[in-house]
Amino acid sequence: MSIPPPSASARHARDGLAERRRVTAVLGPTNTGKTHLAIERMMGHETGMIGLPLRLLAREVYDRVARAKGARHVALITGEEKILPRDARYFVCTVEAMPLDRPVEFLAVDEIQLAADRERGHTFTDRLLRARGLSETMMLGSETARGLIQKLLPETHFIVRPRFSELTWTGSKKLTRLPRRSAVVAFSADRVYAIAEMIRRQRGGAAVVMGALSPRTRNAQVALYQSGDVDFLVATDAIGMGLNMDVDHVAFASTQKFDGYQHRSLHAAELAQIAGRAGRHMNDGTFGVTGDATPLDEEAVSRIESHRFEPLRLLQWRNPHLEFSSLAALMQSLERPPERAGLTRAPVADDLEALTRMARNPDVLASARTSPAIERLWEVAQLPDFRKTLASEHADLLTRLYLFLMEPTRGGPAHIPDDWLARQIDRLDRIDGEIDTLAARIAHIRTWTYVANRPDWLRDPSHWQERARKIEDKLSDALHERLTQRFVDRRTSVLMKRLRQNEDLMAAVNGDGEVLVEGEYVGRLQGFVFVPDPRADGEQGRVLRAAADQALAGEIAARAQRLAAAPDADISLSDHGRIVWTGHPVADLKPGAEPLNPHAGLIAGEELNGAAREAVQARLDGWLSMHVASTLAPLVALRDAADIDGLARGIAFRLIENLGSMKREWVAEDVRTLDQAARGQLRKHGVRFGAHSIFMPALLKPAPARLLMMLWALARKDVEEPFAGLPQPPAPGLTSVPADPSAPQGFYEALGFRLCGTRAVRLDMLERIADLIRPVIAARTYNGGFVVTPDMMSLVGCSGEEFASLLQGLGYRSQRETIVPRPADASKQEAGAVETTAATMPSTSAEAALAEIVDAIAAPVVGEMPEAVPEPQTDTEAAAPAVAVPGETGAAAAAVELEIWRPARRKQEGRPARRRPPNKAKAETGEKPAETRGERHRKPKRKSDERGERPAKSTRPDSGYREPRKPRDREPDPDSPFAALAVLKERVGGN
Repeated sequence: MSIPPPSASARHARDGLAERRRVTAVLGPTNTGKTHLAIERMMGHETGMIGLPLRLLAREVYDRVARAKGARHVALITGEEKILPRDARYFVCTVEAMPLDRPVEFLAVDEIQLAADRERGHTFTDRLLRARGLSETMMLGSETARGLIQKLLPETHFIVRPRFSELTWTGSKKLTRLPRRSAVVAFSADRVYAIAEMIRRQRGGAAVVMGALSPRTRNAQVALYQSGDVDFLVATDAIGMGLNMDVDHVAFASTQKFDGYQHRSLHAAELAQIAGRAGRHMNDGTFGVTGDATPLDEEAVSRIESHRFEPLRLLQWRNPHLEFSSLAALMQSLERPPERAGLTRAPVADDLEALTRMARNPDVLASARTSPAIERLWEVAQLPDFRKTLASEHADLLTRLYLFLMEPTRGGPAHIPDDWLARQIDRLDRIDGEIDTLAARIAHIRTWTYVANRPDWLRDPSHWQERARKIEDKLSDALHERLTQRFVDRRTSVLMKRLRQNEDLMAAVNGDGEVLVEGEYVGRLQGFVFVPDPRADGEQGRVLRAAADQALAGEIAARAQRLAAAPDADISLSDHGRIVWTGHPVADLKPGAEPLNPHAGLIAGEELNGAAREAVQARLDGWLSMHVASTLAPLVALRDAADIDGLARGIAFRLIENLGSMKREWVAEDVRTLDQAARGQLRKHGVRFGAHSIFMPALLKPAPARLLMMLWALARKDVEEPFAGLPQPPAPGLTSVPADPSAPQGFYEALGFRLCGTRAVRLDMLERIADLIRPVIAARTYNGGFVVTPDMMSLVGCSGEEFASLLQGLGYRSQRETIVPRPADASKQEAGAVETTAATMPSTSAEAALAEIVDAIAAPVVGEMPEAVPEPQTDTEAAAPAVAVPGETGAAAAAVELEIWRPARRKQEGRPARRRPPNKAKAETGEKPAETRGERHRKPKRKSDERGERPAKSTRPDSGYREPRKPRDREPDPDSPFAALAVLKERVGGN
């Protein structure tokens, strides 16, 4: 129960005495030392009190006075926090919380011009009229309040203090061009956060100061800025109320605000109050606008720079002498108009709005029947709406609290139940969530902090004060951490600070290539290229690079030495044509003057220069030359061979030009012209003359094939990125793969494969298929054709339609025929046995040469024919599967329907190839047609000569019958493989 208030006559007498005491008004713009003067004067008295506009500023002044006078002599009193030592002699308060009933020798009120503010002005006016020190009273503020102060208090002594430094307009600047130590001012939390995020990305980070933050959070953010860890501050107009910070420039991101009633432009005096934070003590300051803010007009700029503003016309006033005899009397007294000129009745404030709503509750009306109960009701209604909720929701909470306080209890006055309060507070004891969530919890806990600081509302107020303070501190620290994480790049800010201080930074590169400056990760050294942290851009990127340069110079020089001396095994070539060392690319393959002479293009920045760069270049070029020479040894040897001449040299040149393989038909005429000596020159260097291709089998291995593909890619002149968009090459060991339709022309050929229909087939497998096909065609078992066998399909790992497509790509056509397979006669069986034996004999010189010759003789049967499109098939033919039959068929075998494959006939220019219809009559009787009996007429020009060679068939359109080519006059070489072949044939014929 509160002490009964003094009578009205006593109050008026006391107020009249207070007004007659002399007041000193210290007026002037910001940065005049007014607050500093008042604090020094207060500490010069035995007792004193100062009222400040912000809880944050009150805490700052409290800390200063406590350091000077000792904490046990200094009290802090705000709506949410009370520190009241027993021996307190100095009281630092918010203006609303000043205990005016406590006599002190000195009393001061800061920012007295706020008496004109619509929301809080009536409290400042009340202090101006009624708050007095026993010996000295000071009112601090702007000169705009001088006229009204003199009108209300004619005996006032005025002291005008000039600004210590100049304030200059600098116009509009982009955020990226704002000078260091700038404060950017906005008027909403969303806008503050957006600007802070932009500054973090472009300038390293910013501290955030808003009135909605708890004092602990704001202090931590201000300390972050004051320490120099960040160079920018983003704030609301809360910084205009005396916060002492080292700001050189104030930039307005907006010049309009919502004042609780409407969006309006700020007055010149309001802009000056905020802009005046720029420049501390004797340091000049500047102000301007940024972002989308409209530049100020010349008149406003002139007023701010010269500190000339329109004087205040009215001060807000609300009757301080309230009547508690009834609710009606209380409301009537609150609405009483002022009786003095220069004052105006304050608009309905939050407390009066809450009182009005609470008075509509029947339970409240039933409880508020006595003066003490009505006074308690007014006390509860003054609890601030820290949560910024709806007026009705706030009134509901206040009603609940009031009814708790009015419930009769046994053994003493009513209090708010501990268990109920505990549930409200415990829900807030969480630090999870983002900035907005934590800020909302802080707003809620401030409500309970305020409640805990009402000494007669709780049974154990000290317990709840401590409990609420700990939770608020915990939430404040978490909010500060979230703000810092979101709006400050601590790494960049620390490095910027050190660089400004010209300190030697400790920089190093660890074993993983991470570049650390003062222990902070700034990027990674990949080979000889520094890759900055991708999270840093703009100014951050430049700062990080400057900081990293100190570590990079020495490390890159050391790496260059290590690479120059590195063994060959430490260097490798990636699939994308990059030379790799220690896991990082150090050079790209670049095309040279010849396909087999690429060079290394260094991947390095300017840090690698001079002799170190030359040494690295020489080492990589040497390694690359060695790698090509060892991996493509057969091809390099062919290029450098001195024992190849004449037409063989031309074929070798074509082979080198095509990276080790080419289609036989490209050089068919040249191959026919080659004599055996010339062929031997090429075979000695690993060249194989196949039915379909001329190639070097040693280059089909995975490593050479991979390197050849890279050299082919480099040779492409129509693309900027030679290795971009290439399909995956066939895995090692695969003999055929489905062809990728997107593969550029020549891709598979460079890898040693040939496109056959829908598949790419390795060259040696195509030759092995040809090896299986040739004897079957030669034996004429299937009318000059062959059937597909499992052995053929297993060579390339495909069957059915895929294998059929492969054969069609090679120039074969298929047709379903009903035939009686003919067993081979004895002579041909033995000839086949001789051929097989020759192919499987140990690789002595004569036998190996003999096998090659057999292949070469049979090659024109298939290899010299164009890749003709097969004739159209009927649906039945297309659907019929390939039938494999045993290699040997009995004489009495029945006729069967088979899919027979034959080489496509060469079409002469202007005349289609002749086709002889089958002899149906003989086929029906089981008699073999002439074609299958080998009785087909052969032109003299296709007869073999005595050496077993057939003369080349003319490809000219007008070619007719020609005499067989006469053998050369020279004697046959007894060591020639052809001589061995002739001997074998004679033996077969003799048997």
